[in-house]
Amino acid sequence: MGKFFSELKRRHVYRVGAAYAVVAWVLIQLVNNIAPALKLPDWAVTLVLVLLFVGFPIALLFAWIHQLAPADGAMARESAGKLDWVLAGSLIVVIGLVSYQQFAPSNGARTAQRQASVTPGDPGGALSIAVLPFVNLSGDAGQEFFSDGMTEEITSALAKVPNLRVVARTSAFQFKGENRDIQAIAQALHATHLIEGSVRKDGNQLRITAQLIKADDGTHLWTESYDRELKGVFAVQEEIASAIAGALRVPLGLRQGEALVSNRTNDLDSYQQYLRARSLVRARAIGDAIKVLEPVVARDPSYAPAWGLLALAYALAPTFSSPGLRSAPLEQMRRIVQSTTDKAEMAAREAIRLDPKHPGAYVGQAFAEGFRRARYAAAEGLFRQALTLDPNDPGALDWYSYMLGTAGRLKDSLRLREQLQTLEPFVPIYNINTGIIVYASGQDQAAIKVLEAVPSGGVTSYLRNNNLARAYAAEGRYAEAADTLLATPQNQSPYSRRSLEDAARLLRGAPAATKAPDALPALEEGLDFVYAFVGAPDRLLEYYERLVATNFAIGIGFPHLWHPLYAPLRKTERFKTLMRNAGLVEYWRTRGWPDLCRPVGTDDFVCE
Repeated sequence: MGKFFSELKRRHVYRVGAAYAVVAWVLIQLVNNIAPALKLPDWAVTLVLVLLFVGFPIALLFAWIHQLAPADGAMARESAGKLDWVLAGSLIVVIGLVSYQQFAPSNGARTAQRQASVTPGDPGGALSIAVLPFVNLSGDAGQEFFSDGMTEEITSALAKVPNLRVVARTSAFQFKGENRDIQAIAQALHATHLIEGSVRKDGNQLRITAQLIKADDGTHLWTESYDRELKGVFAVQEEIASAIAGALRVPLGLRQGEALVSNRTNDLDSYQQYLRARSLVRARAIGDAIKVLEPVVARDPSYAPAWGLLALAYALAPTFSSPGLRSAPLEQMRRIVQSTTDKAEMAAREAIRLDPKHPGAYVGQAFAEGFRRARYAAAEGLFRQALTLDPNDPGALDWYSYMLGTAGRLKDSLRLREQLQTLEPFVPIYNINTGIIVYASGQDQAAIKVLEAVPSGGVTSYLRNNNLARAYAAEGRYAEAADTLLATPQNQSPYSRRSLEDAARLLRGAPAATKAPDALPALEEGLDFVYAFVGAPDRLLEYYERLVATNFAIGIGFPHLWHPLYAPLRKTERFKTLMRNAGLVEYWRTRGWPDLCRPVGTDDFVCE
């Protein structure tokens, strides 16, 4: 071996290798800098790297064969010595520059790290990022779902990066189309950095532009434009997310074979329809979303994200796509709820089978198990699984918290709601649910403050007004409660006008007690609270008993039962029977008793 290494030195193979390394590094830097200016495709840079890699052993072999040594003599040896020093120095410089690039944070990253530790409004003092809705530049309003979809997909990809806290996944859409101050938006969203961009889609051609902005001073830390065919959309999403993480010096944390973008399919039409359905689910147009998704999974049965979204849509269907269901006969309600719940569970299981790491599938199945089947322990396990995969999943946090509120675990529920409020400050349905849990804990004035801040209008307006009326009535503000109930437009309310007017009339006469509780009008689901203020407390549980009998939205209204208003009822056998039939007692015995209840003996319990 000694002779072999001596021969390598004599033939100057070492010198050729060092020279090749220096020249190759210079060429790579040159290509990386001129490629964007010349708009060279990504494969061109890759080709240069491959050619340089393949050329290295060829150059060494060429040096060995041809013995590229200088002629003998003192002058030759002196020249060779100088060349060796030049090559050694060049290699040291190259090694130093490469090490600096790998281990030293960029100016933007150093600034971002300093800023992340002092940003007001960021509760953890950590790096947090919000993706603002990408602007649709396609000139076609019908493509709005696609630009919104790109926003959500890039947000989802970034959420998979460890140590990168993605906030306001849904709340960011509050600022869609607005030209507001970057610092004000970031402060409102509790974000240290913002991403904004645009999407131009023309047939199968895409142009996506994205930029990363440091929130405190508006500095653009990174920006890039991508011109691709539609079939390259997943690669663009991956590149954008990776580039942003790189600009912030946050490791991707991916295992071998993993990718940030998992919503991939070879059927691009299915993918576009999936994005369309996501926008419909977000708008709670559940029936329309189901009509879009069912053909997608039929055509592309291996597409896990579509199955997961369909599971959620099925689970939500009785609440949002069957407005007349609340007043339908019990058997009809039971049949419809059973059908949609079966479909939700089937779709969720298929999504999990195809992709065990898809959080949305676990959320859809948990909703069906907890709020339709009353299998709370199973639902809790599924919610926890979803949050293990994505600790900041807003949907999982919202419904898991609400389920805990249903089960009377109000303190645990409120802790999750505080986390959700920090992540998603502007989502109406989340804030309405927060108001419900705050109200259930007996904080009427705080609940009023939360609910009054929710914009009135849209598909959630009746929920906002209904729960705000509850809180007003609990504070003795009966006229305001009545006016609030009547303020919801009829086309946005599941209640009949007659039932609303009956409830408002009773509230205006409160707190006078009726002498004939059974003669009071039958109020529709969710308006039952009015009975408490007109001397008919025994009728308060009718609504909940109907829910349990039909499996329709089990638990949706149950948090209200823990309000002080219901304290006398919680001491009755009728309440205990309701809790047993709803599956809550079984859950308590398995997972622990709620704040206001405790076991008595082996088979009984009492609630305060």
